[in-house]
Amino acid sequence: MNIIYVNPGFKSMLESILSFQSEGETSYWSEPLFHVLPNVEQIKFQAFSMDEKKDYLSEELGKVYQEQESIINQKVNDYNHYWKKFQPQIEEALSDAFGIDVTSLFNDLRGEICLNPICPRFLQEKYFQIFYLNSERGALGMSLHEIIHYLWFYVWNEEFEDSYDEYERPSLKWILSEMVVESIMGDERLSSINPYYPGSVYDYFQTMEVDNERVLAVLDGMYRCGDIKKFMHDSYEYCLCNEEEIRAHIRHAEKE
Repeated sequence: MNIIYVNPGFKSMLESILSFQSEGETSYWSEPLFHVLPNVEQIKFQAFSMDEKKDYLSEELGKVYQEQESIINQKVNDYNHYWKKFQPQIEEALSDAFGIDVTSLFNDLRGEICLNPICPRFLQEKYFQIFYLNSERGALGMSLHEIIHYLWFYVWNEEFEDSYDEYERPSLKWILSEMVVESIMGDERLSSINPYYPGSVYDYFQTMEVDNERVLAVLDGMYRCGDIKKFMHDSYEYCLCNEEEIRAHIRHAEKE
């Protein structure tokens, strides 16, 4: 298992940012851009058509990219070096977590260092994005989160034989995959090198409750059975049984 961090270029960054600015997107996903890049004026931007938004972002973000390009290129080297330092430890922990030898899997993952504060992952294309202001340690923590997704759905797909098309937001399978990261990350070999742990999942999962029980705590109890495939079946059944409450919590949190 290996990650190569790269600067994907400005065009890729612009497309990534625009994908979270479409009509109907909730503020939870669209607003972080305006907090980290204050030169992009939110009120002005939101009055534009989609084509105008693209032109405006291209101009404003182009200035930021020119200023930060050398920093991004330096971080390519820094992140790659830091990943190599911990790669054996990570592979050992994740092999134990998923019950497979992960060293031969996903040796072509790409970590794109981007201006986008939302860091999406693309399962079938085998790349994910990291916000460029992360330190090496922060980038590693975010990468661990994404690596767990790749391995989770690799094992999940073999077990359930469903479609990768079902693993994207807002499907219940996507929701579950985001929540289980916290339990898997609890391994000392991973948590000790992740500055975002505890709390390595979206904040609204950390406050989610069903029947006065924290959902993450319920899932963590299931995970401790030690059988990842049994955990997948049990946790998904739990989510199916409580889907209405889970989705209601997310809807409320994303609109706050």
